Amino acid sequence: MAKRKYRGKALAALHESVEGLHRLGLVDTKTMREFDASCLITVEELSPRQITALRKRAGVSQEMFARYLNVATGLVSKWERGEKQPQGPSLKLLSLVRKKGLEAIA
Repeated sequence: MAKRKYRGKALAALHESVEGLHRLGLVDTKTMREFDASCLITVEELSPRQITALRKRAGVSQEMFARYLNVATGLVSKWERGEKQPQGPSLKLLSLVRKKGLEAIA
């Protein structure tokens, strides 16, 4: 299971308890999803301008940026033009680059 990022230590402990109740069938799936949303840190979407700024701040071409993110160069171009939005693992990696720089995934 992937390590989750919580809004705080108290919420992490509380979430673990509610997860146990969910496994026992005492908390339904819908409630568990709502509880997840309130406890877990969400990854914010990035605008095309923000993605371009991240890449330029790192001082790399679209091709090199794509290599770091393990995606096609054309996809980075589409993100920067607003034709597509990064999702899933790509969005998480971009969020990490935003917070800690390209070195964090290099």
